[in-house]
Amino acid sequence: MDGDTIKIQKKQIRLFGIDAPEMNHPFGKRAKWAMFELCKNQVVTAEITATDAYGRVVAKCTLSDGRDLSAELVKQGLALDWPKFSGGIYRALETPDARKKLWLADARQKGRMHLWEQFDARERAKAAR
Repeated sequence: MDGDTIKIQKKQIRLFGIDAPEMNHPFGKRAKWAMFELCKNQVVTAEITATDAYGRVVAKCTLSDGRDLSAELVKQGLALDWPKFSGGIYRALETPDARKKLWLADARQKGRMHLWEQFDARERAKAAR
């Protein structure tokens, strides 16, 4: 679906503890395709941990080779640890430039949604030209 959401047996699952860029944000498509490549030819196991505010199932997802899917995306610099939900377990895996590169996801975590609104307004203005 995107960089932090997958479908397993037609069920939408939000990955535990991380935040990846939205599809229309910088690196959003790249995060989605990284997720695709990680999951390709793998069996993904989901251990449900919660339901989020949008009604999505939240789960710790493991690839058939034992790797934690959330951890792999963070290591690639295409997702951020979200300490509010993870307790900070993925923070040490973040690449040095991740928070700068994924600045909109970082802004969301810090409650700076006005930066999203500004970004979206600029993108709409570009599209209208």
